[in-house]
Amino acid sequence: MITAILIFIVTYIFIITEKINRTVITLFAAIVMIVIHIIDEESAIKAIDFNTIGLLVGMMIIVNILKRTGVFQFIAIKAAKYAKGDPWKIILFFSVITALSSAFLDNVTTILLIAPVTFVITDTLKINPIPFLTTEILAANIGGTATLIGDPPNIMIGGKTDLGFLDFITNLGPVIIVIFIITLFILKLLYRKSLKVEKENKLKIMDFDESKTIKDKPLLIKSLIVLGITIIGFTIHEIPFINVETSIVALLGASLLLLISKVDVEEILLEIEWPTIFFFIGLFIIVGGLEQQQIIHKLAHNLFTFTKGNMLFTALVILWLSALASSFLDNIPFVSVMIPLIKNFPEYGGNMGIDITPLWWALALGACLGGNGTLIGASSNVIVSGLLEKNGNKLSFLKYMKIGFPLMIVSVVISMIYLVIFYL
Repeated sequence: MITAILIFIVTYIFIITEKINRTVITLFAAIVMIVIHIIDEESAIKAIDFNTIGLLVGMMIIVNILKRTGVFQFIAIKAAKYAKGDPWKIILFFSVITALSSAFLDNVTTILLIAPVTFVITDTLKINPIPFLTTEILAANIGGTATLIGDPPNIMIGGKTDLGFLDFITNLGPVIIVIFIITLFILKLLYRKSLKVEKENKLKIMDFDESKTIKDKPLLIKSLIVLGITIIGFTIHEIPFINVETSIVALLGASLLLLISKVDVEEILLEIEWPTIFFFIGLFIIVGGLEQQQIIHKLAHNLFTFTKGNMLFTALVILWLSALASSFLDNIPFVSVMIPLIKNFPEYGGNMGIDITPLWWALALGACLGGNGTLIGASSNVIVSGLLEKNGNKLSFLKYMKIGFPLMIVSVVISMIYLVIFYL
């Protein structure tokens, strides 16, 4: 047991410090656990959540094909022209686009696609891009919290529970809309004095031709049709005569799009984020090792002892702990430990029929929204920081934290009120 804990702690330290590539150290630790029999081979294979892996791969294929069409750039430029070059309206429209895209695609891809257009717009308006991109970071992480496929923690929770796409969107969607609106209202107050541009620069935005951004119209139509079918599939995958996992829906959409799009399959498959996929595989095996050594059970027992089994207190502890941890740490390994811990929780309440669904919502809200707290809280934050620096506009850790951390606290307070009123 002690060896398993040591391996987990050392792996976590390397993931946090990034001294070694997180995929490399996680896979190495997972294999070491098998070699020294902390977990046997059969249990290691069973510990891998293939529903999560399949869902990630399927959606990555769809996104990799869709991004070739230029649809994101088209929508962004159309929105900037509709705003008639007004900086705040552009921020507002781009935030809505980012939040919606992040809810149904992955937020890293969304940021990578909208950030270049943002730079073009801010360069034309001759205005600082930091307020625009900071808002987009926050919108990406908030939007991704609303659905099962929007953020890795939600994908992992969905993979290990009976909660489906509709469960996530109906239970998390309402509070996310409230958080999104309040966040934008606060940001408008904060940035109102720095969003002034010359009238002639606003007029330059109207000269943009969005039609030039569409690179392949037939591919765009096929991609949007398949994306629509896939999203419908997510909403009905649990009805009795269909009853398939979300991974099957995503892989069906991906394979259908590969079939009809005639894109280079090898090129698309090479663009899949394989390091992320293998990071998940290694992590599942490590957590499986902790479960096999009864460590997760002991942690669940300690959590139950600390909260005395009170659902309200337990949910609030999970919400705040996951939010604060996700602000400074990678939320994926954190959530991978919390999932079996929460699943074991009813055993210690002496009531196996206890409804622990509110604990899943607390974990999802805390882990996803916590990513807004600091510049290292989520992958999209790190990417924007790098893009800004490359563009000659440095966004420091503290400068972002002055905006992001208080807004993260506001979002968690709103989540807490929502959970207490509707679930606890």
